[in-house]
Amino acid sequence: MLNIVLFGPPGAGKGTQSAKLIEKYGLAHLSTGDIFRANIKGNTELGKLAKSYMDAGNLVPDEVTIKMLESEVKKSPNANGFIFDGFPRTTPQAEALDVFLEGFDTTIHQMVSLQVPEEELVKRLLLRGAESDRPDDKDETIIRNRINVYNEQTAVVADFYTKQGKYSSIEGVGAVDDIFGRICQVMDRLNAKA
Repeated sequence: MLNIVLFGPPGAGKGTQSAKLIEKYGLAHLSTGDIFRANIKGNTELGKLAKSYMDAGNLVPDEVTIKMLESEVKKSPNANGFIFDGFPRTTPQAEALDVFLEGFDTTIHQMVSLQVPEEELVKRLLLRGAESDRPDDKDETIIRNRINVYNEQTAVVADFYTKQGKYSSIEGVGAVDDIFGRICQVMDRLNAKA
């Protein structure tokens, strides 16, 4: 089993690269945003609990998020591993994820971090906003704020995995297949060790 955290700011290409990783390596994609939406839409107990925090304008507590992830991991017993996308966002979440994965006798093997300059991120997100119906991708001020929040609050999680020797920085600019090739070099090294 190979578990990675696919990391990077909004617009770095995590969704695009996740789809390619799923196809090539047989990994299951766990996006916390998708999981929250599915639980809320499905009116599950965890979804109701998460919605109560979100409706009050608060962050969903880590233990609720971890329980949702646990439920999703159990749904994919035959996966070759998992791509964690959107989680962890803080060092306490990374620590909680380690504990959670120990219960499944596994761990995070690598954080793969897509590095993209801010101006390229803004350009990509504005283009995505023009092609989709995501209002948060149509306003440059909101986009820049999301990138700032990532830089100030989330980017520090990379330090957690760097200290464990589990951090790989990938240049996230260029053709999609070229970026994927860089990620595959990391994945193939990890598979060779396993």
